[in-house]
Amino acid sequence: MICNVGGIERPIRIVVGILLIGVGALAGLPTVWMGIVLTLGAVALVTGTIGYCPLSTLFGINTYQATPGAKK
Repeated sequence: MICNVGGIERPIRIVVGILLIGVGALAGLPTVWMGIVLTLGAVALVTGTIGYCPLSTLFGINTYQATPGAKK
């Protein structure tokens, strides 16, 4: 997998993912909305953590900039 999520986008995805998981778990939402919010939070957290987003690949978006000597 080639990284396509980088820069400031990565920590933003991680923070948003944690917040969405917290809201989904603690806000007392109806079951369907809770599932949607938890799923979106998990996706944001995982894509931010691993640095790869399949949807970004589909749309040709790449915010990752390799530093010299870094592995992709």
